Amino acid sequence: MDTERTEPERDDTAALDAYSRVVTTVAAQILPSVAAVSVRTGRGAGAGSAVTFTDDGFLLTSAHVVESASGGTATFGDGTEVGFDVVGRDPLSDLAVLRARNPGAPPAPLGDADRLRIGQLVVAVGNPMGLAGSVTAGVVSALGRSLPAREGRAIRLIDDVIQTDAALNPGNSGGALVDSSGQVIGVNTAVAGYGLGLAVPINRNTRQIIGDLIQDGRVRRAWLGVAGVPVPLPPPVAERTGQRTGLRVVEVVPGSPAGVAGIYLGDILLTAGGQQIQNVQSLQRLMLGPAIGNRLSVTLLRRGAFVDVVTVPAELSTR
Repeated sequence: MDTERTEPERDDTAALDAYSRVVTTVAAQILPSVAAVSVRTGRGAGAGSAVTFTDDGFLLTSAHVVESASGGTATFGDGTEVGFDVVGRDPLSDLAVLRARNPGAPPAPLGDADRLRIGQLVVAVGNPMGLAGSVTAGVVSALGRSLPAREGRAIRLIDDVIQTDAALNPGNSGGALVDSSGQVIGVNTAVAGYGLGLAVPINRNTRQIIGDLIQDGRVRRAWLGVAGVPVPLPPPVAERTGQRTGLRVVEVVPGSPAGVAGIYLGDILLTAGGQQIQNVQSLQRLMLGPAIGNRLSVTLLRRGAFVDVVTVPAELSTR
């Protein structure tokens, strides 16, 4: 009886081995940095995951994991248990920073989710259902998803959310989504349904948020006072600008920075600060702390004519 494997079988084995090597290597790198976190507040007990990202004990997690908590306990895969303090949390990005009181876990490197491609291998590491140090793998199913978030009366879309089919369950929130090089490119934030997981990306905007949380314990946001919907631009405008869509203004808050600057209902925002405005998310990306109180030039389309105005975004109050 011929027991030799056929060529397709050898190819399948080689492919599986390569896939397994990536997942096992990434898991070995990241697992020591990931902790199960538990908190207790007046509302009861809560649990989730967090990942160490600095040598001096800062951990990154989801804001909803530590909602209303000032501290808690982090337990690492080797059994080490340390207390932590909540440095700051930002519900509008669903990110929070913790600091271990006795740091010692190795930091995981933060990557750049803006470089991700659909179909790329990713590994999720966390503590679902209380099962510490769980690893699942999958692919990037979609990019650019949006997830609504709320703080007080402020509502915001978390933009560029990563969708993955790596299995996620309660307790995974706050855990690491990692690429094949072992870099954290997302923080698992929600389970949307069977076979569907979402993660807040690590990119330039979220790095700014993380830095603000470390430095100030909160995130200051700017506010223009407009609401809009994406609309296709007229072909001559699209050809001239190289931009296919703009943001049509459907509401201007009286006395807001936009209202004071002379932005009106029906205007179509094209650019702000030299950046194309094609949807609500592209405007929100500009509305972080550095924009507060600074001049922001806006180009818009009004009745077929290009109009330039200068706005001065104010600080957004979430109360």
